[in-house]
Amino acid sequence: MTSLATTIAADIRPTRYSSIPAKVGLALVLAALADWLFYGERIGLSLSLFAIVTSCVSVLFNHTTLNRRRAVIGAAILVAGLAPAIEELNPLSFLILITALLMALLLATNPETTGLVDRLRALRNFVLLGPFRFFPDALQIFNMSAFTRGVALWLLPAALGTVFVALFAVANPVIEHWMSLLNPMVIIDYISIPRVLFWTVMLALVWPFVHVRWRRRTIVTATVDDFPAPPPLPPLVSAEFLGPSTILRSLILFNLLFAAQSILDGLYLWGHLTLPANMTYAAYAHRGAYPLIATALLAAAFVLVAMRPGGPAEKSTIIRPLVYIWVGQNVLLVASSILRLDLYVDIYMLTYWRIAAFIWMGLVALGLVLIVARIVLNRSNRWLVSANLIALTIVLYGCSLVNFDAFIADYNVVHSREVSGRGMPIDTRYLAQIGPQALPAIERMMQIRADSTLVGCHDRLVETQRMDMAWRTWGFRSWRLQLRLEAEARGQSGGKPAG
Repeated sequence: MTSLATTIAADIRPTRYSSIPAKVGLALVLAALADWLFYGERIGLSLSLFAIVTSCVSVLFNHTTLNRRRAVIGAAILVAGLAPAIEELNPLSFLILITALLMALLLATNPETTGLVDRLRALRNFVLLGPFRFFPDALQIFNMSAFTRGVALWLLPAALGTVFVALFAVANPVIEHWMSLLNPMVIIDYISIPRVLFWTVMLALVWPFVHVRWRRRTIVTATVDDFPAPPPLPPLVSAEFLGPSTILRSLILFNLLFAAQSILDGLYLWGHLTLPANMTYAAYAHRGAYPLIATALLAAAFVLVAMRPGGPAEKSTIIRPLVYIWVGQNVLLVASSILRLDLYVDIYMLTYWRIAAFIWMGLVALGLVLIVARIVLNRSNRWLVSANLIALTIVLYGCSLVNFDAFIADYNVVHSREVSGRGMPIDTRYLAQIGPQALPAIERMMQIRADSTLVGCHDRLVETQRMDMAWRTWGFRSWRLQLRLEAEARGQSGGKPAG
Protein backbone atom coordinates (compact mmCIF):
# COMPACT_ATOMS: atom_id res chain seq x y z
CA MET A 1 0.00 0.00 0.00
CA THR A 2 2.89 2.33 0.70
CA SER A 3 4.25 1.98 -2.83
CA LEU A 4 0.76 2.56 -4.24
CA ALA A 5 0.39 5.74 -2.19
CA THR A 6 3.82 6.92 -3.32
CA THR A 7 2.94 6.32 -6.96
CA ILE A 8 -0.37 8.17 -6.70
CA ALA A 9 1.28 11.05 -4.88
CA ALA A 10 3.79 11.36 -7.69
CA ASP A 11 1.04 11.26 -10.29
CA ILE A 12 -0.99 14.02 -8.69
CA ARG A 13 1.93 16.31 -7.85
CA PRO A 14 1.08 19.81 -9.14
CA THR A 15 2.75 20.91 -12.33
CA ARG A 16 5.83 23.03 -11.75
CA TYR A 17 5.89 25.81 -14.30
CA SER A 18 9.56 26.55 -13.58
CA SER A 19 10.41 23.93 -16.21
CA ILE A 20 8.25 25.60 -18.87
CA PRO A 21 11.07 27.74 -20.38
CA ALA A 22 13.30 24.69 -20.83
CA LYS A 23 10.43 22.72 -22.35
CA VAL A 24 9.58 25.54 -24.75
CA GLY A 25 13.24 25.69 -25.77
CA LEU A 26 13.35 21.96 -26.44
CA ALA A 27 10.06 22.14 -28.34
CA LEU A 28 11.70 24.75 -30.60
CA VAL A 29 14.63 22.36 -31.09
CA LEU A 30 12.19 19.60 -32.11
CA ALA A 31 10.46 22.00 -34.52
CA ALA A 32 13.85 22.84 -36.03
CA LEU A 33 14.60 19.13 -36.39
CA ALA A 34 11.23 18.62 -38.09
CA ASP A 35 12.05 21.50 -40.44
CA TRP A 36 15.34 19.82 -41.38
CA LEU A 37 13.77 16.38 -41.77
CA PHE A 38 10.43 17.18 -43.41
CA TYR A 39 10.10 20.67 -44.90
CA GLY A 40 10.39 20.46 -48.68
CA GLU A 41 11.63 16.87 -48.44
CA ARG A 42 10.18 13.46 -49.20
CA ILE A 43 9.28 11.69 -45.96
CA GLY A 44 10.28 8.13 -45.15
CA LEU A 45 12.79 6.98 -42.54
CA SER A 46 12.90 10.59 -41.31
CA LEU A 47 9.49 10.15 -39.69
CA SER A 48 10.65 7.15 -37.67
CA LEU A 49 13.76 9.04 -36.56
CA PHE A 50 11.66 11.99 -35.48
CA ALA A 51 9.31 9.70 -33.53
CA ILE A 52 12.30 8.16 -31.70
CA VAL A 53 13.75 11.58 -30.82
CA THR A 54 10.35 12.81 -29.64
CA SER A 55 9.99 9.74 -27.42
CA CYS A 56 13.42 10.29 -25.87
CA VAL A 57 12.61 13.95 -25.17
CA SER A 58 9.30 12.94 -23.61
CA VAL A 59 11.05 10.46 -21.32
CA LEU A 60 13.65 13.07 -20.38
CA PHE A 61 11.11 15.62 -19.17
CA ASN A 62 8.59 13.21 -17.68
CA HIS A 63 10.82 10.66 -15.96
CA THR A 64 9.27 11.42 -12.54
CA THR A 65 5.90 10.06 -13.67
CA LEU A 66 7.29 6.97 -15.39
CA ASN A 67 6.35 3.52 -14.17
CA ARG A 68 9.23 1.24 -15.09
CA ARG A 69 7.19 -1.88 -15.87
CA ARG A 70 4.67 0.05 -17.95
CA ALA A 71 7.49 2.01 -19.62
CA VAL A 72 9.05 -1.25 -20.83
CA ILE A 73 5.71 -2.35 -22.27
CA GLY A 74 5.31 1.07 -23.90
CA ALA A 75 8.78 0.82 -25.43
CA ALA A 76 7.90 -2.58 -26.90
CA ILE A 77 4.70 -1.14 -28.40
CA LEU A 78 6.67 1.76 -29.90
CA VAL A 79 9.21 -0.62 -31.46
CA ALA A 80 6.37 -2.67 -32.93
CA GLY A 81 4.83 0.50 -34.33
CA LEU A 82 8.13 1.64 -35.84
CA ALA A 83 8.64 -1.59 -37.77
CA PRO A 84 5.96 -1.04 -40.47
CA ALA A 85 7.01 2.60 -40.95
CA ILE A 86 10.67 1.61 -41.38
CA GLU A 87 9.62 -1.14 -43.78
CA GLU A 88 7.65 1.35 -45.91
CA LEU A 89 5.93 4.58 -45.02
CA ASN A 90 2.37 4.62 -46.29
CA PRO A 91 -0.94 5.80 -44.81
CA LEU A 92 -1.46 2.55 -42.89
CA SER A 93 2.07 2.37 -41.43
CA PHE A 94 1.84 6.08 -40.57
CA LEU A 95 -1.39 5.47 -38.67
CA ILE A 96 0.14 2.47 -36.87
CA LEU A 97 3.21 4.51 -35.86
CA ILE A 98 1.13 7.39 -34.47
CA THR A 99 -1.14 4.98 -32.59
CA ALA A 100 1.83 3.13 -31.11
CA LEU A 101 3.46 6.40 -30.06
CA LEU A 102 0.31 7.56 -28.27
CA MET A 103 -0.26 4.19 -26.58
CA ALA A 104 3.35 3.99 -25.43
CA LEU A 105 3.15 7.47 -23.93
CA LEU A 106 -0.15 6.65 -22.22
CA LEU A 107 1.16 3.44 -20.67
CA ALA A 108 4.44 4.97 -19.55
CA THR A 109 3.20 8.25 -18.04
CA ASN A 110 -0.42 7.64 -17.02
CA PRO A 111 -0.71 4.59 -14.74
CA GLU A 112 -4.07 5.84 -13.50
CA THR A 113 -5.88 4.60 -16.61
CA THR A 114 -6.48 0.86 -16.57
CA GLY A 115 -9.69 0.07 -18.45
CA LEU A 116 -10.17 0.33 -22.20
CA VAL A 117 -12.77 3.11 -21.92
CA ASP A 118 -10.51 5.19 -19.66
CA ARG A 119 -7.59 4.82 -22.03
CA LEU A 120 -9.65 5.75 -25.08
CA ARG A 121 -11.02 8.78 -23.25
CA ALA A 122 -7.53 9.85 -22.20
CA LEU A 123 -6.20 9.47 -25.75
CA ARG A 124 -9.15 11.38 -27.14
CA ASN A 125 -8.53 14.30 -24.79
CA PHE A 126 -4.80 14.17 -25.51
CA VAL A 127 -5.28 14.31 -29.29
CA LEU A 128 -8.07 16.90 -29.32
CA LEU A 129 -6.81 19.25 -26.59
CA GLY A 130 -3.06 18.68 -26.45
CA PRO A 131 -2.06 20.64 -29.58
CA PHE A 132 -3.95 23.70 -28.31
CA ARG A 133 -1.98 23.82 -25.04
CA PHE A 134 1.30 25.16 -26.36
CA PHE A 135 0.53 28.87 -26.57
CA PRO A 136 -1.37 29.13 -23.24
CA ASP A 137 1.38 27.12 -21.54
CA ALA A 138 4.14 29.16 -23.17
CA LEU A 139 2.52 32.32 -21.81
CA GLN A 140 3.49 31.09 -18.34
CA ILE A 141 6.96 32.40 -19.20
CA PHE A 142 5.55 35.91 -19.13
CA ASN A 143 4.50 35.60 -15.49
CA MET A 144 8.02 36.39 -14.32
CA SER A 145 7.57 40.18 -14.05
CA ALA A 146 4.99 42.93 -14.39
CA PHE A 147 6.72 44.19 -17.53
CA THR A 148 6.51 40.87 -19.31
CA ARG A 149 2.89 40.48 -18.24
CA GLY A 150 2.20 43.85 -19.82
CA VAL A 151 3.87 42.67 -23.01
CA ALA A 152 1.75 39.50 -22.93
CA LEU A 153 -1.43 41.59 -22.71
CA TRP A 154 -0.54 43.12 -26.08
CA LEU A 155 0.20 39.82 -27.81
CA LEU A 156 -3.38 39.12 -28.87
CA PRO A 157 -4.19 42.72 -29.94
CA ALA A 158 -0.95 42.92 -31.92
CA ALA A 159 -1.46 39.52 -33.59
CA LEU A 160 -5.08 40.13 -34.59
CA GLY A 161 -4.29 43.73 -35.49
CA THR A 162 -1.62 42.49 -37.89
CA VAL A 163 -4.14 40.12 -39.49
CA PHE A 164 -6.66 42.95 -39.93
CA VAL A 165 -4.03 45.24 -41.45
CA ALA A 166 -3.03 42.46 -43.89
CA LEU A 167 -6.67 41.97 -44.93
CA PHE A 168 -7.14 45.72 -45.33
CA ALA A 169 -4.01 45.87 -47.50
CA VAL A 170 -5.48 43.18 -49.76
CA ALA A 171 -8.80 45.04 -49.94
CA ASN A 172 -7.54 48.62 -50.19
CA PRO A 173 -4.83 49.70 -52.66
CA VAL A 174 -4.17 52.86 -50.65
CA ILE A 175 -3.30 50.86 -47.52
CA GLU A 176 -1.27 48.51 -49.70
CA HIS A 177 0.67 51.54 -51.00
CA TRP A 178 1.33 52.72 -47.44
CA MET A 179 2.53 49.24 -46.50
CA SER A 180 4.87 49.20 -49.49
CA LEU A 181 6.42 52.45 -48.26
CA LEU A 182 7.22 50.69 -44.98
CA ASN A 183 8.87 48.01 -47.13
CA PRO A 184 7.75 44.94 -45.17
CA MET A 185 9.00 42.77 -48.04
CA VAL A 186 12.50 43.06 -46.60
CA ILE A 187 11.35 40.90 -43.69
CA ILE A 188 9.25 38.62 -45.87
CA ASP A 189 12.32 37.94 -48.03
CA TYR A 190 13.90 36.25 -45.01
CA ILE A 191 10.73 34.70 -43.56
CA SER A 192 8.66 32.19 -45.48
CA ILE A 193 5.02 32.34 -44.42
CA PRO A 194 4.44 28.63 -45.19
CA ARG A 195 7.53 27.81 -43.13
CA VAL A 196 6.26 29.87 -40.20
CA LEU A 197 2.96 27.97 -40.39
CA PHE A 198 4.90 24.69 -40.52
CA TRP A 199 6.84 25.61 -37.37
CA THR A 200 3.62 26.65 -35.63
CA VAL A 201 1.96 23.33 -36.43
CA MET A 202 5.01 21.33 -35.37
CA LEU A 203 5.26 23.20 -32.05
CA ALA A 204 1.61 22.43 -31.38
CA LEU A 205 2.08 18.75 -32.23
CA VAL A 206 5.26 18.08 -30.23
CA TRP A 207 4.26 20.11 -27.17
CA PRO A 208 1.91 17.45 -25.69
CA PHE A 209 4.82 14.98 -25.76
CA VAL A 210 7.27 17.44 -24.18
CA HIS A 211 4.87 18.73 -21.51
CA VAL A 212 2.73 15.66 -20.79
CA ARG A 213 -0.53 16.27 -18.95
CA TRP A 214 -3.44 13.91 -18.67
CA ARG A 215 -6.92 14.73 -17.47
CA ARG A 216 -7.18 12.88 -14.17
CA ARG A 217 -10.01 11.67 -12.03
CA THR A 218 -10.07 12.42 -8.31
CA ILE A 219 -8.91 9.33 -6.38
CA VAL A 220 -10.72 8.71 -3.12
CA THR A 221 -9.21 5.95 -0.95
CA ALA A 222 -8.62 5.46 2.74
CA THR A 223 -4.86 5.29 2.28
CA VAL A 224 -4.27 8.49 0.38
CA ASP A 225 -6.54 10.99 2.15
CA ASP A 226 -3.53 13.01 3.19
CA PHE A 227 -2.60 13.79 -0.40
CA PRO A 228 -4.11 16.82 -2.14
CA ALA A 229 -6.55 16.39 -5.00
CA PRO A 230 -5.04 16.94 -8.45
CA PRO A 231 -5.27 20.55 -9.58
CA PRO A 232 -7.72 21.24 -12.41
CA LEU A 233 -6.23 21.65 -15.84
CA PRO A 234 -5.95 25.28 -16.84
CA PRO A 235 -8.39 26.38 -19.54
CA LEU A 236 -7.39 26.31 -23.18
CA VAL A 237 -7.17 30.11 -23.03
CA SER A 238 -5.82 31.58 -19.82
CA ALA A 239 -7.70 34.30 -17.98
CA GLU A 240 -4.99 36.87 -18.66
CA PHE A 241 -4.81 35.98 -22.33
CA LEU A 242 -8.47 36.92 -22.87
CA GLY A 243 -9.12 38.93 -19.73
CA PRO A 244 -10.70 42.40 -19.59
CA SER A 245 -7.35 44.16 -19.99
CA THR A 246 -6.48 42.28 -23.18
CA ILE A 247 -9.98 42.74 -24.60
CA LEU A 248 -9.94 46.47 -23.82
CA ARG A 249 -6.58 46.94 -25.55
CA SER A 250 -7.78 44.88 -28.52
CA LEU A 251 -10.97 46.87 -28.96
CA ILE A 252 -9.19 50.22 -28.78
CA LEU A 253 -6.65 49.11 -31.41
CA PHE A 254 -9.26 47.45 -33.64
CA ASN A 255 -11.60 50.44 -33.55
CA LEU A 256 -8.74 52.71 -34.67
CA LEU A 257 -7.78 50.34 -37.52
CA PHE A 258 -11.37 49.95 -38.71
CA ALA A 259 -11.97 53.69 -38.47
CA ALA A 260 -8.98 54.28 -40.78
CA GLN A 261 -10.38 51.78 -43.30
CA SER A 262 -13.87 53.31 -43.09
CA ILE A 263 -12.49 56.84 -43.63
CA LEU A 264 -10.59 55.70 -46.72
CA ASP A 265 -13.71 53.99 -48.09
CA GLY A 266 -15.67 57.15 -47.38
CA LEU A 267 -13.17 59.21 -49.38
CA TYR A 268 -12.57 56.90 -52.34
CA LEU A 269 -15.68 54.72 -52.57
CA TRP A 270 -18.49 56.96 -51.37
CA GLY A 271 -16.88 60.37 -51.97
CA HIS A 272 -15.34 59.42 -55.37
CA LEU A 273 -11.97 60.94 -54.56
CA THR A 274 -9.39 60.37 -57.30
CA LEU A 275 -7.78 56.97 -56.92
CA PRO A 276 -4.02 56.34 -57.17
CA ALA A 277 -2.52 56.01 -60.63
CA ASN A 278 -3.32 52.87 -62.63
CA MET A 279 -6.23 52.00 -60.33
CA THR A 280 -9.84 51.87 -61.58
CA TYR A 281 -12.94 51.92 -59.41
CA ALA A 282 -13.85 48.47 -60.71
CA ALA A 283 -10.51 47.03 -59.62
CA TYR A 284 -10.77 48.86 -56.29
CA ALA A 285 -14.25 47.42 -55.75
CA HIS A 286 -13.39 43.89 -56.79
CA ARG A 287 -10.29 43.67 -54.60
CA GLY A 288 -12.11 44.76 -51.48
CA ALA A 289 -15.41 42.88 -51.42
CA TYR A 290 -14.35 39.44 -50.26
CA PRO A 291 -11.38 40.29 -47.97
CA LEU A 292 -13.58 42.73 -46.07
CA ILE A 293 -16.21 40.03 -45.51
CA ALA A 294 -13.45 37.77 -44.13
CA THR A 295 -12.46 40.65 -41.85
CA ALA A 296 -16.04 41.04 -40.59
CA LEU A 297 -16.34 37.30 -39.88
CA LEU A 298 -13.07 37.30 -37.93
CA ALA A 299 -14.28 40.33 -35.99
CA ALA A 300 -17.57 38.59 -35.18
CA ALA A 301 -15.68 35.55 -33.88
CA PHE A 302 -13.59 37.78 -31.60
CA VAL A 303 -16.70 39.51 -30.23
CA LEU A 304 -18.34 36.16 -29.46
CA VAL A 305 -15.26 34.94 -27.58
CA ALA A 306 -14.63 38.24 -25.79
CA MET A 307 -18.25 38.79 -24.77
CA ARG A 308 -19.04 35.18 -23.89
CA PRO A 309 -21.88 34.79 -21.37
CA GLY A 310 -20.54 35.00 -17.84
CA GLY A 311 -17.14 36.19 -19.04
CA PRO A 312 -15.23 38.96 -17.27
CA ALA A 313 -15.84 41.49 -20.07
CA GLU A 314 -19.59 41.01 -20.43
CA LYS A 315 -20.56 43.40 -17.62
CA SER A 316 -17.82 45.99 -18.21
CA THR A 317 -19.19 49.50 -18.70
CA ILE A 318 -16.14 50.43 -20.78
CA ILE A 319 -15.84 47.35 -22.98
CA ARG A 320 -19.52 47.09 -23.97
CA PRO A 321 -19.67 50.53 -25.71
CA LEU A 322 -16.42 49.74 -27.53
CA VAL A 323 -17.94 46.45 -28.71
CA TYR A 324 -21.04 48.26 -30.00
CA ILE A 325 -18.89 50.80 -31.85
CA TRP A 326 -16.75 48.08 -33.36
CA VAL A 327 -19.73 45.99 -34.47
CA GLY A 328 -21.21 49.16 -36.01
CA GLN A 329 -17.99 49.67 -37.93
CA ASN A 330 -18.16 46.06 -39.12
CA VAL A 331 -21.71 46.59 -40.38
CA LEU A 332 -20.42 49.66 -42.24
CA LEU A 333 -17.61 47.48 -43.59
CA VAL A 334 -20.15 44.96 -44.92
CA ALA A 335 -22.15 47.80 -46.51
CA SER A 336 -18.93 48.97 -48.15
CA SER A 337 -18.33 45.43 -49.43
CA ILE A 338 -21.83 45.34 -50.93
CA LEU A 339 -21.22 48.68 -52.67
CA ARG A 340 -17.87 47.45 -53.97
CA LEU A 341 -19.46 44.33 -55.42
CA ASP A 342 -22.30 46.39 -56.91
CA LEU A 343 -19.80 48.65 -58.68
CA TYR A 344 -17.97 45.61 -60.00
CA VAL A 345 -21.16 43.92 -61.21
CA ASP A 346 -22.24 47.14 -62.92
CA ILE A 347 -19.26 46.75 -65.26
CA TYR A 348 -18.52 43.03 -65.36
CA MET A 349 -22.09 41.70 -65.33
CA LEU A 350 -24.00 39.47 -62.95
CA THR A 351 -23.41 35.78 -62.20
CA TYR A 352 -24.85 33.24 -59.79
CA TRP A 353 -21.80 33.49 -57.54
CA ARG A 354 -22.08 37.27 -57.36
CA ILE A 355 -25.73 37.04 -56.37
CA ALA A 356 -24.74 34.48 -53.73
CA ALA A 357 -22.09 36.95 -52.52
CA PHE A 358 -24.72 39.69 -52.13
CA ILE A 359 -26.95 37.36 -50.12
CA TRP A 360 -24.02 36.15 -48.00
CA MET A 361 -22.97 39.71 -47.22
CA GLY A 362 -26.49 40.55 -46.12
CA LEU A 363 -26.51 37.53 -43.81
CA VAL A 364 -23.16 38.57 -42.34
CA ALA A 365 -24.52 42.05 -41.61
CA LEU A 366 -27.62 40.53 -40.00
CA GLY A 367 -25.43 38.20 -37.94
CA LEU A 368 -23.46 41.18 -36.61
CA VAL A 369 -26.69 42.93 -35.61
CA LEU A 370 -27.88 39.76 -33.88
CA ILE A 371 -24.61 39.62 -31.92
CA VAL A 372 -25.36 43.08 -30.56
CA ALA A 373 -28.91 41.96 -29.77
CA ARG A 374 -27.57 38.97 -27.85
CA ILE A 375 -25.33 41.20 -25.75
CA VAL A 376 -28.01 43.84 -25.12
CA LEU A 377 -30.75 41.31 -24.32
CA ASN A 378 -28.35 39.13 -22.29
CA ARG A 379 -29.19 36.05 -24.32
CA SER A 380 -27.21 32.84 -24.68
CA ASN A 381 -25.12 31.75 -27.64
CA ARG A 382 -27.78 29.10 -28.30
CA TRP A 383 -30.27 31.91 -28.88
CA LEU A 384 -27.81 33.56 -31.27
CA VAL A 385 -27.29 30.36 -33.25
CA SER A 386 -31.06 29.75 -33.40
CA ALA A 387 -31.73 33.30 -34.62
CA ASN A 388 -29.12 32.97 -37.35
CA LEU A 389 -30.47 29.58 -38.42
CA ILE A 390 -33.99 31.02 -38.64
CA ALA A 391 -32.72 33.93 -40.75
CA LEU A 392 -30.77 31.55 -42.99
CA THR A 393 -33.83 29.31 -43.43
CA ILE A 394 -36.05 32.25 -44.39
CA VAL A 395 -33.48 33.57 -46.87
CA LEU A 396 -32.89 30.17 -48.48
CA TYR A 397 -36.62 29.51 -48.76
CA GLY A 398 -37.15 32.92 -50.32
CA CYS A 399 -34.32 32.32 -52.77
CA SER A 400 -35.93 29.06 -53.87
CA LEU A 401 -38.92 31.08 -55.13
CA VAL A 402 -36.92 33.72 -57.01
CA ASN A 403 -36.28 33.34 -60.74
CA PHE A 404 -32.57 34.16 -60.67
CA ASP A 405 -32.08 32.77 -64.18
CA ALA A 406 -34.32 35.37 -65.78
CA PHE A 407 -33.06 38.12 -63.48
CA ILE A 408 -29.40 37.48 -64.39
CA ALA A 409 -30.13 37.27 -68.12
CA ASP A 410 -32.24 40.47 -68.14
CA TYR A 411 -29.68 42.36 -66.04
CA ASN A 412 -26.76 41.34 -68.24
CA VAL A 413 -28.56 42.30 -71.44
CA VAL A 414 -29.74 45.67 -70.10
CA HIS A 415 -26.24 46.53 -68.79
CA SER A 416 -24.32 45.17 -71.78
CA ARG A 417 -22.32 47.44 -74.02
CA GLU A 418 -24.69 46.75 -76.91
CA VAL A 419 -27.71 48.11 -74.98
CA SER A 420 -26.33 50.59 -72.45
CA GLY A 421 -23.29 51.75 -74.37
CA ARG A 422 -20.90 50.91 -71.53
CA GLY A 423 -19.74 47.91 -69.58
CA MET A 424 -18.74 44.60 -71.15
CA PRO A 425 -20.08 42.98 -74.35
CA ILE A 426 -22.77 40.40 -73.76
CA ASP A 427 -21.47 36.91 -73.08
CA THR A 428 -23.60 34.72 -75.35
CA ARG A 429 -22.17 31.47 -74.02
CA TYR A 430 -23.10 32.41 -70.46
CA LEU A 431 -26.65 33.25 -71.57
CA ALA A 432 -26.89 29.81 -73.14
CA GLN A 433 -25.71 28.21 -69.88
CA ILE A 434 -28.49 29.97 -67.96
CA GLY A 435 -31.15 28.00 -69.81
CA PRO A 436 -34.58 28.68 -71.31
CA GLN A 437 -35.36 31.42 -68.75
CA ALA A 438 -32.87 33.58 -70.69
CA LEU A 439 -34.98 33.42 -73.88
CA PRO A 440 -36.80 36.78 -73.39
CA ALA A 441 -33.48 38.52 -72.81
CA ILE A 442 -31.91 36.80 -75.84
CA GLU A 443 -34.85 37.82 -78.04
CA ARG A 444 -34.38 41.40 -76.88
CA MET A 445 -30.70 41.21 -77.78
CA MET A 446 -31.56 39.72 -81.18
CA GLN A 447 -33.50 42.88 -82.00
CA ILE A 448 -30.21 44.78 -81.68
CA ARG A 449 -27.67 42.22 -82.92
CA ALA A 450 -29.09 39.18 -84.68
CA ASP A 451 -25.89 37.30 -85.43
CA SER A 452 -25.62 33.58 -86.07
CA THR A 453 -24.34 32.85 -82.56
CA LEU A 454 -27.38 34.42 -80.90
CA VAL A 455 -29.77 32.75 -83.34
CA GLY A 456 -28.21 29.33 -82.73
CA CYS A 457 -28.34 29.88 -78.95
CA HIS A 458 -31.99 30.95 -79.21
CA ASP A 459 -32.99 27.91 -81.27
CA ARG A 460 -31.31 25.48 -78.85
CA LEU A 461 -33.01 27.05 -75.85
CA VAL A 462 -36.40 27.02 -77.60
CA GLU A 463 -35.99 23.29 -78.15
CA THR A 464 -35.03 22.83 -74.50
CA GLN A 465 -38.07 24.82 -73.41
CA ARG A 466 -40.32 22.69 -75.64
CA MET A 467 -39.00 19.53 -73.92
CA ASP A 468 -39.48 21.12 -70.50
CA MET A 469 -43.19 21.47 -71.23
CA ALA A 470 -43.65 17.68 -71.28
CA TRP A 471 -45.64 16.50 -68.29
CA ARG A 472 -42.70 14.69 -66.73
CA THR A 473 -40.55 17.84 -66.67
CA TRP A 474 -43.33 20.40 -66.27
CA GLY A 475 -42.74 23.23 -63.85
CA PHE A 476 -44.82 26.27 -62.97
CA ARG A 477 -41.94 28.60 -63.84
CA SER A 478 -41.44 26.96 -67.24
CA TRP A 479 -45.20 27.20 -67.88
CA ARG A 480 -45.17 30.93 -67.09
CA LEU A 481 -42.23 31.39 -69.42
CA GLN A 482 -44.11 29.58 -72.19
CA LEU A 483 -47.12 31.87 -71.77
CA ARG A 484 -44.82 34.90 -71.92
CA LEU A 485 -43.09 33.68 -75.08
CA GLU A 486 -46.42 32.93 -76.77
CA ALA A 487 -47.79 36.36 -75.82
CA GLU A 488 -44.68 38.09 -77.21
CA ALA A 489 -44.92 36.01 -80.40
CA ARG A 490 -48.57 37.00 -80.87
CA GLY A 491 -47.70 40.63 -80.23
CA GLN A 492 -44.95 40.60 -82.83
CA SER A 493 -47.13 38.85 -85.43
CA GLY A 494 -50.05 41.19 -84.73
CA GLY A 495 -47.84 44.19 -85.25
CA LYS A 496 -46.77 43.12 -88.77
CA PRO A 497 -48.70 44.51 -91.76
CA ALA A 498 -50.79 42.06 -93.78
CA GLY A 499 -49.12 40.67 -96.88
